Amino acid sequence: MKKSLSMLLAGLMLVGALAGCGGDTASTDSGDSSASGTAFKIGGTAPLTGDAAIYGNAVARGAQIAADEINAQGGIQIELKFEDDENNTEKAVNAYNNLKDWGMQLSLGSVTSKPCEAISTDINTDRIFALTPSASSVATTEGKDNVFQMCFADPNQGTASADYISEQKLGTKIAIIWKNDDVYSTGIHDKFVAEAKAKGLEIVSETTFTDASATDFSVQLNDAKSKGADLIFLPMYYTPASLILTQANSMGYAPKFFGVDGMDGILTVENFDTSLAEGVMLLTPFNADATDDKTVAFVEKYKEAYSEVPNQFAADAYDCIYAYAQALEAAGATPDMSNEELCDAMIEQFTSMTFNGLTGENMTWDSTGAVSKSPKGMVIENGAYVGM
Repeated sequence: MKKSLSMLLAGLMLVGALAGCGGDTASTDSGDSSASGTAFKIGGTAPLTGDAAIYGNAVARGAQIAADEINAQGGIQIELKFEDDENNTEKAVNAYNNLKDWGMQLSLGSVTSKPCEAISTDINTDRIFALTPSASSVATTEGKDNVFQMCFADPNQGTASADYISEQKLGTKIAIIWKNDDVYSTGIHDKFVAEAKAKGLEIVSETTFTDASATDFSVQLNDAKSKGADLIFLPMYYTPASLILTQANSMGYAPKFFGVDGMDGILTVENFDTSLAEGVMLLTPFNADATDDKTVAFVEKYKEAYSEVPNQFAADAYDCIYAYAQALEAAGATPDMSNEELCDAMIEQFTSMTFNGLTGENMTWDSTGAVSKSPKGMVIENGAYVGM
């Protein structure tokens, strides 16, 4: 390859029009017939439709922008394809099999944890290396030497959140509202509770909800209020979090709210009064308001293509594609290699390389597939994320 990855990253702001960034469909494919045999085929399953589509489309868009930038440089070429899994495990397996029939050589796993857990065993058996941008459950990677994560694993988020709340003395009486039918939420909750006890934080209220009850949070909020909670920890995605903020405001309850990376993007929820998010704190690996050149270029490009600000899901997916490009270049990989050969090469590269991206500097991975990078403490002020 004539140009190094550092030159690719330096040239982000020089790339012009985006190729293949059309509307969202049940299957998205950035390649064309002329690319077959000369490009690496990278596939993933994502909720492109349904209740979780806001996350899946962010991932597909972020990955697409990265692939277009890399392809425009004329070195490594990437064909990118997403199949819709609707955040459903059975449909994720079908989507994964469709990608295998397409000739997928490398995988982005699935966007959400349960579907990724469902396909990760097949990924391991088929020896297709996977780097998921956002499936954060431990079971996604556990016992699978070829499934890696760009996102924080759930236990790490729970521990880091409790540490941050304790160190910054953000609350004296803590309430937790968590989703007990979601591995993302439960995984963070369990570690948060353990670490909170170790740090001497007083948890006065623990209440839950499910998919079926994710519209009315009056019971949970009244329990927290009656017990004097001055901070509510929300280990969840931003759609239910926006409802919690709205309903807390309507009942005149104004504790501090602290969330995790799944809440990044709450300012983009349709019909949500974003003024209610003022003062909300969260740990996230990405800040769309950062002023470094890479972030500015990505945010401008994303806003131009999709008329909205990218969230952490989009940024992690963008980083996945660039991390693949770096690993493929370092390994001297070629598109005619089998998925088994590429799998071995990627395991070797990802367990030894250091990667700088939008969501972290000097990222590394261990043999379990877990990424090491530092979360950023952010607070929403005047409709923007500001570092704490």
